[in-house]
Amino acid sequence: MAGRINDDDVKAVRDAVPIDAVVSEYLQLRNAGGGNLKGLCPFHDEKSPSFQVSPSKGLFHCFGCQEGGDTIAFVMKIDHLSFSETVERLAARAGITLRYEEGGYNPVQQRGERIRLIEAHKAAARYYAEQLDGPEAEVGRRFLAERGFDQAAARHFGVGYSPAGWDHLTRFLRGQGFSDKELLLSGLAQESRGGKPIDRFRGRLMWPIRDVGGDVVGFGARRLRDDDTGPKYLNTPETPIYRKSQVLYGIDQAKKEIAKTSRAVVVEGYTDVMACHLAGVTTAIATCGTAFGGDHIKILRRLLMDNGSARVIFTFDGDAAGQKAALRAFEDDQKFAAETYIAIAPDGMDPCDLRLVKGDEAVRDLAEPRIPLFEFALRQIVNRYDLETPAGRAAALDEAAPIVARIKNIASQHEVAVELAGMLGILDTQFVVKRVAQLARWSRDKGGRPPQPADGPRQAAHSPQGPSVTGPPLNLRSPAHRTERELLKLALQYPALVSPAFDAYGADEFTAPPYTAVRQTIAEAGGAAQGVDDTPGYLARVREAAPDDRVRAMVTELAVEAVLARTVDEAYAGEQLVQVRLRAVDRRILEVQSSLTRLGSHADPQHLAGVQNELWVLQQYAQSLRTHGVAAL
Repeated sequence: MAGRINDDDVKAVRDAVPIDAVVSEYLQLRNAGGGNLKGLCPFHDEKSPSFQVSPSKGLFHCFGCQEGGDTIAFVMKIDHLSFSETVERLAARAGITLRYEEGGYNPVQQRGERIRLIEAHKAAARYYAEQLDGPEAEVGRRFLAERGFDQAAARHFGVGYSPAGWDHLTRFLRGQGFSDKELLLSGLAQESRGGKPIDRFRGRLMWPIRDVGGDVVGFGARRLRDDDTGPKYLNTPETPIYRKSQVLYGIDQAKKEIAKTSRAVVVEGYTDVMACHLAGVTTAIATCGTAFGGDHIKILRRLLMDNGSARVIFTFDGDAAGQKAALRAFEDDQKFAAETYIAIAPDGMDPCDLRLVKGDEAVRDLAEPRIPLFEFALRQIVNRYDLETPAGRAAALDEAAPIVARIKNIASQHEVAVELAGMLGILDTQFVVKRVAQLARWSRDKGGRPPQPADGPRQAAHSPQGPSVTGPPLNLRSPAHRTERELLKLALQYPALVSPAFDAYGADEFTAPPYTAVRQTIAEAGGAAQGVDDTPGYLARVREAAPDDRVRAMVTELAVEAVLARTVDEAYAGEQLVQVRLRAVDRRILEVQSSLTRLGSHADPQHLAGVQNELWVLQQYAQSLRTHGVAAL
């Protein structure tokens, strides 16, 4: 082990490296008055900045979590380094040669583990970049050229090439003084079947992945040849210095512009980052072989400062995978105070292809905020349901409302709830607003998912055998349920009083799933008209037609339960027939009105006219039922 670093050298390092210069590499700092600077603390989550830096004193302190210290303490904590490793890193940055109390100057091979791994990656990046100019790398240069990147672009991003041999890099790094253990630990080499280190990356285009401080911590490698049976992209494995969930490709080049403009553009790949930067979108970054998640958000929040004007724009592909990635990103959306958007290029092109086809201006235009991410996520959910039916709208609301309830800003939550009502075509906007507010309160007060209210909307389930009786509990105080139950009792006990009108009623005219199932079962048995002359035989056939024991039990219950009227006659039967039909027509009127709301003013005129005509016909029919009763059936 190397000896203790000379105290004078430690002091020289502290004095040589300004604390504000170091801290600003990790988070945005702004004037706090009195010569101090402030920013969002990188050591705990906070919404308003309580982390202060005093350049004149060379100290930092967080008034939220009480972390504090000098430049060395900051780097030790944020990069998880030992004291010696931190001093060595800062000394290298300042050009200071360190002395050690025991053993004189510190030999290279005795430096801290992280420093050694960083140096190995730095040497590897330099080696790969040099190989890109060689004859073997022609396939790599052609790959870049076909995507609009010349050699200057490759040099700007440090793109390189890994030779196709087994141990070219391994032998090079050994020559630089790195041990086999260090090469394996770094992820630059892997053990062969014979137990010897060989290059992990062979015959591939190489992108160096740097952390926010600019150190190379890993590589992304792109397959170039058909005989390469490995994955299309191969990344450095998890190592002491590389965690794919904690790095963002391009962050080292984008961080200053992100902090300056309070805007970040998240793309999907290395070439997309290159295309954006070359087109002038220098805030572009990308994840490295993993989904955008919480650790990535922490990196961006420190740069964005979470001010009200901050923007994060996701430019995922328009295909199913890209949409899935966007929805995953939305799951963490509320960890941002920044507004989040999604932008999808025409024809679903990624920024790299867009730059090739339509030029730099198209890429710059793509990076402008388009659709709020919450709106995109909600539309993806809503589009999975049939909004022409009450059950579809109810199910869509059940899935979408909890997402809106997660929006922390109450004013924004209310506005989005109103937008959700419009997406679903639910005319009772306040119902949706109250539902969202209820979920939000439950989340704040109790945590977790609230129970479904007994009278809340649910989607009726369907079994392969036929309609199921699952759904909300039957509420006989509900006028609709009571009337539907009475009509079914009449159809089973007094079929002559409701025939033939009853048999023209669809199962969807009954709102309670158990009653829908019974209506369908009567149809399967031939209809109520079959019971006019032989009621006992008819009931037996209906029970036999039931798809399961639950429906059969309901048929039996309705067949024996007394009708509510003292006098069971045609007049009473007619009232039940009219009420069930009228409520069904009124529900359909609401559905058509919802369709008109969703269509808006930009709908196809012919389609719009058809919907408006249907609404007029339904309204006339409803008025006729109210005026003429059973005669209008």
